[in-house]
Amino acid sequence: MNDATVPPPGPGLQRWLALDTSASTLSVAVGAAGAAEPLAWHEGEGGAQASATLLPTVMALLQRAGWRLAELDGIVFGHGPGSFTGLRTACAVVQGLAAGARPGGVPVLPLGTLLAVAEAARARHAPRSAQLTVHAALDARMDEVYVARYAWDAAHGWRELDGPHLRRPEDLPQEDGALHAGNVAGVYGERLPPAWRTEAGGATLPCARALLRLAAAGVAAGRCVDAHGAQPLYVRDKVALTVDEQAALRAGRAAR
Repeated sequence: MNDATVPPPGPGLQRWLALDTSASTLSVAVGAAGAAEPLAWHEGEGGAQASATLLPTVMALLQRAGWRLAELDGIVFGHGPGSFTGLRTACAVVQGLAAGARPGGVPVLPLGTLLAVAEAARARHAPRSAQLTVHAALDARMDEVYVARYAWDAAHGWRELDGPHLRRPEDLPQEDGALHAGNVAGVYGERLPPAWRTEAGGATLPCARALLRLAAAGVAAGRCVDAHGAQPLYVRDKVALTVDEQAALRAGRAAR
């Protein structure tokens, strides 16, 4: 067989770094891709502090695991949608770590934050389910919500049914027998359809532990990129409202 027809081997699965700063929590984990539990993990306050605390947290976890950065098989991170600042922070740190770890760099696996929410909800509420549908939603601010729908099959893993998109809180889909997970109940309350108004055990956010569990499937699907491929998935391109749009939004809220 001609060597040119043989695909290059994928990255190993034993030593992975996972991180997410897309929401209000900074989440980092190290362990084997696809493992049920990480070797070590940390969750703390994110937001504006993430840019200062993410890198020290990563290095502390690597030290706890006894790994050097150059020994990583790959880095998986939540590339969006989410906080614009949080996504840019994650991308910048991942690019720097992956490119500087060793000659040739470390493979990077960008995964969706809503998929991470779905996986976190599955592990939390239905870990033994053979089949499951999850609607995942995250507050997008500006009176909108990021939402996506996924199907879980224990034999085949996750499948995206409806990709990440924006909706108004009142227009979120609800489905009998499905999980509805995210962080919107505490933000929008009674404005939401009934299935979204309670979040058992509190909000479900994207987390590094979920990303680590998802990483093996992402590697098998050939989704790894190089350091420069660590780019954010914004969904919404516009980050600020005009003065008129802000006034209209306030008026709409006051009318409810």
